[in-house]
Formats: sequence, C-alpha cells, structure tokens
Amino acid sequence: MDTTNTMTAGLTGGTQIPLGAHLVTPRRGYTHHGIYVGNGRVVHYMGLSVAWRRGPVAEVTLEQFGAGREVSIEAEACAAYTPIEVVQRAQSRVGEDAYDMLTNNCEHLCTWCAHGVSRSAQVDRLLAWPRRIAQDALSLFGTVFATTAARRA
Repeated sequence: MDTTNTMTAGLTGGTQIPLGAHLVTPRRGYTHHGIYVGNGRVVHYMGLSVAWRRGPVAEVTLEQFGAGREVSIEAEACAAYTPIEVVQRAQSRVGEDAYDMLTNNCEHLCTWCAHGVSRSAQVDRLLAWPRRIAQDALSLFGTVFATTAARRA
C-alpha cells in the first residue's frame, strides 16, 4: 500500500467519508493511519501518536485523530471485507495494547482490518534499505571470496 496514493479532497469541507475508509494523516517522519467507523469517529492504534508514548487501539473523534493536520483517504486496492466488516474488525481491536512499531503499528491494524493481512508499507520501506546493504555486502564478500579462492587454485 502506497501512502502517496491518497485522496485529500473534501475531508475538511463536509464531504462524506465512506464507512470503513482507511484514513492517513502526516506526522513528523511518518504517516499515521486509522479506520473511519462512522459518526465522525476513527479507530486507530494510538501507538506513538501522542508524545511518543505507547498507547492502545482506541476510538476517537476525527479531529483527535488528525491532531490539527490534514486527513486523507488511502486509496485501497480491493478490500477483502465489506465496509461494515472493516468497521467491525477495527472495533474488535479497541483496547488492544500490543503496539510494536515494526510488527503491530497503526498501518498494520488498518491493512488487517481491510485485507486480513497485517502489513506496513512504511516499515517495509524502512527495512528495505538495511536489507539491501546486507545483500550487497554478502554479494561483495562472495565475489571477493571466490576471486581469492580462484587465485589460490
């Protein structure tokens, strides 16, 4: 899921937000995610959203979720569940307090609600860089080792 592919129009000016919509709002260095559950309410993993302190999954107002920042709708590719099921899945997690930035964050929650798979594109991008360096280092080591072994033979 690419958070750059969002719809931003209308969340400030009376446009109806679809039930079960995956919402995003920018934070310093990342985007925060939540599920719109109707009546101006959003379920999200509070995680590090408040003063970098760990928090549980909570249902809050749209204004609290946005915290004064722009809120947009994540363009979803074919959710596995109906909007009502997405809402039910989100609300079933309210109170959960097992936040982990790499394995169970607000984006993991939202993708699980809509697709049944717990994923975070932000974490994937973050971890891709060290993985790539490790792969390149191993490849270089293998090349150097093979060259050295060939010279000795």
